[in-house]
Amino acid sequence: MYTPWIILGAAIILTLGGYAAYLLVKLQQQRQQIAKARAKKQAEADAKRTAILDDIRYIAQAMVDDRCELSEGVVRIARLFDRLSLSERVAPDYPQLFSHFAVIKDHPIMDARQALPKQERMKLDLQRMKSEAEHEDAILAEAKRLAEFSLKPAH
Repeated sequence: MYTPWIILGAAIILTLGGYAAYLLVKLQQQRQQIAKARAKKQAEADAKRTAILDDIRYIAQAMVDDRCELSEGVVRIARLFDRLSLSERVAPDYPQLFSHFAVIKDHPIMDARQALPKQERMKLDLQRMKSEAEHEDAILAEAKRLAEFSLKPAH
């Protein structure tokens, strides 16, 4: 008399147990997919970071070899460090580079520069050249160090 109820109860319990097992397997698969996606995203971020650091070293070496104008190199390097959110961290190690960058960072370039009146362009050029002359040797020394730059772990 109770046997059909016991069989029905056991079937329900087995069905629910099977469904729970199925859900656990799906959850495990989802966690593995998330872990793979995170690892892929981290690898891409690391590759991008490495490429930007390589660009910084290349530009610094070009400055040392006189293949890149001092101010152009300073702007490019400072902006690349900014893209990596490292400007504040490395600025104390390269004070002259960032000091010169502070002087020229807001100077317009390309078409915006051409649109300025000649007097304004000359004024900006004078500022840039004065800062370059003042910091040139120190910036080149810092560029030599930057050509061998490797990121130290954050504390």
